[in-house]
Amino acid sequence: MRNPVRQRVNPAHASYRWWVLLVTSIGALMASLTGGTLIIALPDILRDLHTDIFSLLWIVVGYTLVATVLVLNAGRVADMVGRARSYTLGFAIFTAASVFCALSPDATQLIAWRLVQGVGGALLMANATALVTDAFPRIELGKALGINAMIIGAGAIMGPILGGWLTGFGWRTIFWFNVPIGLVGLAAAGLILVEQGTRDRRVEIDWVGSLLYFVGLMGLMMALAFGGVYGWTTWWVVGGFLAFLVAAPIFLWVEAHHHAPLLDLSLFRDRLFAMGNLTGFLNAIARNGVLFLLVFYLQGARGEDPVTAGLMLAPLAIGLVVLSPISGVLADRYGSRALATAGMVITGLGLAGLMTLTATTPYWQLAFWQLVVGAGSGIFNSPNTSAVMGVVPPNKRGAGAGTRMMLMQSGFVVSIALAIGLVSASMDPKVLVAVFSGTQIGGNGISLTPFINALHMAFLAGVVASALGAVASLMRGEHRSYEGAGEPVRLEREQAT
Repeated sequence: MRNPVRQRVNPAHASYRWWVLLVTSIGALMASLTGGTLIIALPDILRDLHTDIFSLLWIVVGYTLVATVLVLNAGRVADMVGRARSYTLGFAIFTAASVFCALSPDATQLIAWRLVQGVGGALLMANATALVTDAFPRIELGKALGINAMIIGAGAIMGPILGGWLTGFGWRTIFWFNVPIGLVGLAAAGLILVEQGTRDRRVEIDWVGSLLYFVGLMGLMMALAFGGVYGWTTWWVVGGFLAFLVAAPIFLWVEAHHHAPLLDLSLFRDRLFAMGNLTGFLNAIARNGVLFLLVFYLQGARGEDPVTAGLMLAPLAIGLVVLSPISGVLADRYGSRALATAGMVITGLGLAGLMTLTATTPYWQLAFWQLVVGAGSGIFNSPNTSAVMGVVPPNKRGAGAGTRMMLMQSGFVVSIALAIGLVSASMDPKVLVAVFSGTQIGGNGISLTPFINALHMAFLAGVVASALGAVASLMRGEHRSYEGAGEPVRLEREQAT
């Protein structure tokens, strides 16, 4: 018997693409809410589970590390078995893992189930953009991705606020909250999505490449994050850097010679794809540590409660919500280069403004610079994503979406690790834990100057990444896309440099 919902939702009908956007937006909302609610609850988790900065890092980025390593394989599996099936499975795994995260009695089990969540997250991330790209014509792709980014921005606004409120009932409620959203998404994906992309039955999993990427990225993350706490000459910190330096070139060599590589290097022969992904990676490094740092600045240095801290972080996402759909529509008409470059520049200006923060900075100044950073992200995200995905041939969109997400998530991992490393290098570890857990309220008995100076250094690193990203964005060339049978279509309004 045929599914009655699918009988009504005809993939050949113009309305189907909006159903796809709805389903993928549920996943985007769940992911963005989870990130925001978890960040705001970290001080409570740190206190309740009696854990340390080492475990805290794994609770935050363990999920991202697994999702980053698996996202390319997830994209390749989707190219083989179907994107709709893979996306639906992602909802099932993420939702089930959320239940076990909520039940975790200690940090070790919480970390373990966060890693399982990462498997589900990889399936969701690898397929969401590809499903939207399959469903929408290129002339509307920027608008669709802009709406999707707006949903992410809305989740980013609500996440810290909701997390602050939920934390009042115990930090475990932030994971229970995922369950109904995940079940709705699972049902919607199973009932509505129809396979549209061309399947490639020859796809194989590159286990060697996956292992090399995991070793290299984990080594870099651990070294950056804990060099300041345990000493930059500690054997395992030095070993982390060496693991990255050794694994990275071997990984690239393996990928260049593997018959079914994890990372399809041929995609990077397209200058727009290569420069767009490099810009996305640098943008992730620049901005993703901001929310993490400001949570501890507000709850530790300023002594705000979780609900108030969540409300005070709202401006960071407001610019993203407002400008993402607008920039997406403009990208469909005028191309991506000018918009993406402007977004990177504005992000850099906002981060430079955050370098003026002190423990007593008026809130309006903090809100203003958050708004600028969010505006830069809103202007950048939709045009850059539309440009990168628009040049990928239809039969490689799973791999293309996976590559984009892998680099963005790698930037997130590096950003958080770098932020922790810069802060921990300037403070006594015990004081650092006190500030991060919220037990050190304001400057009672200690000087917060080292913490504030470390924040400035972390924001400066973001400014540098934004400047490099703006240069890379200018080098992307003219805006092009694939339409119909795969013929390249150029937007004549944007000329190559």
